[in-house]
Amino acid sequence: MCVSPVMRDCRKTDPDCGSGPTDSKTAKVLAPEDVRAGDYVALLHEVHEILSFWWCGGIGTIRPDDPVRIPFIPKNGGVPFRVRSVCLPFILVKAPSGKVRSLDVRRYRLARLDRTHALVVWKACKKSRRKRTQVATK
Repeated sequence: MCVSPVMRDCRKTDPDCGSGPTDSKTAKVLAPEDVRAGDYVALLHEVHEILSFWWCGGIGTIRPDDPVRIPFIPKNGGVPFRVRSVCLPFILVKAPSGKVRSLDVRRYRLARLDRTHALVVWKACKKSRRKRTQVATK
């Protein structure tokens, strides 16, 4: 059997180790109509609309009064929010900090998180919040 020189240094895999529920999980990008109460979601992108006349130079065939949608990655991306209520295009979510806020799904791109991962992160965020409040009261 001929092995490429590059392949000699690769990590060997166990043939008995199949992909199962303990392997890494991925978040599922959600369409607004797929959001359900009880889901754990995270923000993937926050979309800002900027009028095209603010740009220096032209952007192709866009008229100066047309908005340009620009996605930004939010600072708190990956923090799980629990969906409390859905009335499209708005959803009511609760953060691990206990704060409740309303999100407009036209402005945010959401992903459904794996429930076990979301609960682990949720508990970790609550613990760190408790520690901060204990330090602040001392």
